[in-house]
Amino acid sequence: MSQDPLIAEAAALIGDPTRARMLGVLMDARARTAKELASLAGVSPATASGHIARMTAAGLVAVAAQGRHRYVRLAGPEVAELIERLMSFAGASRPAVRPRSAADAAFREARTCYDHLAGRVAVNLVEALVARDLLRRGHDGFEPTLAGERWFRAQGVDVGRARCAHRAFARCCLDWSERRDHLAGALGAALLDALIARGRLARRKDDRTLTVTPEGRRFLAEEIGTARPAAEALEAAAL
Repeated sequence: MSQDPLIAEAAALIGDPTRARMLGVLMDARARTAKELASLAGVSPATASGHIARMTAAGLVAVAAQGRHRYVRLAGPEVAELIERLMSFAGASRPAVRPRSAADAAFREARTCYDHLAGRVAVNLVEALVARDLLRRGHDGFEPTLAGERWFRAQGVDVGRARCAHRAFARCCLDWSERRDHLAGALGAALLDALIARGRLARRKDDRTLTVTPEGRRFLAEEIGTARPAAEALEAAAL
């Protein structure tokens, strides 16, 4: 049977502006209540429930009941990858633009892409690891060298556990704003968790933007050589 109707159905579901906003909100891998999604998407609770039902039936989101609330999250990393690739494709058809505000600059600098790190910091980090032969590119992803495994363990990453996860180990993910690859998969998720646990990055409430802490800037500058002072980055964004 032709897959054309299925492709059209999936594209129509994601292409709706309200559902696209909801999926974008869920790209930080955190669950939201239906009421929260309605507020963030700017629609009524009844309208949000209808959209959530359609996305659940299509396998884009998963819903779990807890007490009186229903919590909605992306169905899995493959959905996040699809959304990120669509964002990259949409951005590739337009000229690159400078960040329009400090908030935009911060979002492009460091953010979550589902459960792993994205943005300028993420792609620069990957390129530094590749340049130092700590990470190598394969035909379908990355692979840490022996020295690279030691580096990841030194950052608090359990490489063996990441290898045994029931998902891709170290996948390439095209960054929509930088148009270069960052590290995804179980290893990318574990690295983000470690950077947050060590106080180098901090999450923001209801936002995918990650704050690079002073400790994080020291780490990036001294260990990886990929960070610029915050003031310099924001000044460049305003030009």
